[in-house]
Amino acid sequence: MEHPKVWTSRVSQAKFADRIPQVRKERDGTERWYLDNKPHPLHGASSPGVAAVGGAMVDVNLEPQTWENVPKSTYVPSDRLKAMDMDGVSASVLFPTIAGLAGEGLAAIEDPDLELACVQAYNDFILEEWTKFSDRFIPIAILPLANMDATITELLRAVNKGALGVAFPALPWHVRGELPHINEPYYDALWSACEDLHVPVNFHAGSSQRTQMTPASTLTPEMTAAFRSTTRALSSGTLIPNLLMSGILERHPHLKIVFAESSLTLATYVLEFTDHGMERQRKNLEGHPVWGIELFRRQCYLTGSFDIMGVKTRHYTGLDGMLWSTNFPLANTTYPKTSDYIERAMGVEVPVDEQRQILAGNATRLYHLVSSLKPGLVSRTNPLKLFGGAPT
Repeated sequence: MEHPKVWTSRVSQAKFADRIPQVRKERDGTERWYLDNKPHPLHGASSPGVAAVGGAMVDVNLEPQTWENVPKSTYVPSDRLKAMDMDGVSASVLFPTIAGLAGEGLAAIEDPDLELACVQAYNDFILEEWTKFSDRFIPIAILPLANMDATITELLRAVNKGALGVAFPALPWHVRGELPHINEPYYDALWSACEDLHVPVNFHAGSSQRTQMTPASTLTPEMTAAFRSTTRALSSGTLIPNLLMSGILERHPHLKIVFAESSLTLATYVLEFTDHGMERQRKNLEGHPVWGIELFRRQCYLTGSFDIMGVKTRHYTGLDGMLWSTNFPLANTTYPKTSDYIERAMGVEVPVDEQRQILAGNATRLYHLVSSLKPGLVSRTNPLKLFGGAPT
């Protein structure tokens, strides 16, 4: 969770005044975020509030209504480390919330100057306040969308400062209507830059609300929260086949794609169905020399957190492309019982070396976490002491 001073302390008050993202008190005493003077809904929240942190609350279905009630483990690095230690988490890949799960909240700002200032402020915040505090935090940058020159420039700036990946809206024209479809050559410069920099592109489920069904008003708050969590993850189901049929991965064979909050089990169905559809159209697939499932295994990654069936089918989707998540602090997090979920999903059926690969090894390679001979936790300078022994 971004705290209330992320933008007010980093973006020019003289130039942008009250258009800067900020928390405001409402007439009823509650507090809400405003972006560019407009109320800002929190994607990933289980209910309206000032923070999407249901997983850290006593009742996961209720979000805090004032900032003073937001758990510090969600926005203070030192307190986050304590929560990670308690849950057995060695390192955490950090995605934004107020900025949008993939930066789409800021990218929707119509003024390109304000958009860029807010994006840079977020990237500086995560790199300076979190990454410098502990290398157990893996920083993911966001990018401006107004024009490709600004996109590439900010990518280079953020990576040079230490970003180890970028989050990008999978449906950018849903964010800014003038942008082309993500399959168009317009984005090739971005994909090429990410290849050259060896940083993965992270598509976070839920970054486009238009891919999700709106819950009925007749549902209870508890069922509404469960429904939103389910449809958010399911939204990756349309992104995967598009990517495999788009030509992007063939044109950029070294580009790495992460489908964050996707689930491992969903991909099993989607990949099988996509392969069937492509097989039926085999005669019309000129320009697709590599088959869909092969592309996926070569360049794509999934995140799981409770996936019993997804783990069982790991050799079909590809063991090398599996990452593990707690999804903290959203309402569907496995915190503080992540080890129980891992045991339930893997138990004794999954060999220890494969468990290590899913739980830490793949992420260590993907985000270029540097090995150390000293025993300790996974981090960018000291990765993987899991199940004993040093990593290969």
